[in-house]
Amino acid sequence: MDIQAEKLHLIKWLADINEPSVIKRFLDLKKAEETDWWDTLSADEKADIEEGLKQADAGELIPHDEAMSKYDKWRSK
Repeated sequence: MDIQAEKLHLIKWLADINEPSVIKRFLDLKKAEETDWWDTLSADEKADIEEGLKQADAGELIPHDEAMSKYDKWRSK
């Protein structure tokens, strides 16, 4: 796939769109990509992640296989 050709194709297609709702969806997509996911988390979620990172730094880790078997009942089958 020639990425530059695909971009030009999209630009030409976008230039011909006259539906405001479609343009708004593209603008929303652009805004979402510019947003840092960290800023979308709650204070509790951030604290949990930071605690997990501290535990990992301290070597308090659980092997992947053990974690998967522990939570297997919640995994989709």
